Amino acid sequence: MKQIKVFAAIAIFLAADQISKAAAVMSLKGREGISILKDIFELQYVENRGAAFGILQNQQWLFFVITVLAVALLTFAYSKLPDEKKYRPLRFCYVFLCAGAVGNLIDRIFRGYVVDFFYFKPINFPVFNVADIYVTVSLAVLFFLILVYYKEDDFAFLEKRKQG
Repeated sequence: MKQIKVFAAIAIFLAADQISKAAAVMSLKGREGISILKDIFELQYVENRGAAFGILQNQQWLFFVITVLAVALLTFAYSKLPDEKKYRPLRFCYVFLCAGAVGNLIDRIFRGYVVDFFYFKPINFPVFNVADIYVTVSLAVLFFLILVYYKEDDFAFLEKRKQG
């Protein structure tokens, strides 16, 4: 039953990402950016054919392979998680990482590019989307958890068990 809840959560966050991108296409494509906070934040339509910061332009096959491998690896690790409350933060990270990775993968498969639309002007940060937020925030939380919250022994569940 828990797996159904996890996959339902991934589906809900994935739907939110795809709906936001569809809204960006309908509202922003072919238009000037829309200022939300003057000189700070705007909605601006961008078709990103690369990865973070626009690197590796037009390498869709590479992104497909990396995403499939990452989701498979994450799912394997998730399947090994003990059913204890202290691992709940890792479960949340899994949900958001998968929703974000698959959200951008859907764009790459069906559009040939990722739709980005959030833009912070003061730091000239690359334009990004909801899936990017899922991935970035969950990775930051994951790094924090690994460095500060969990101890090395907490990851013993990932070790290969000896057949005896």
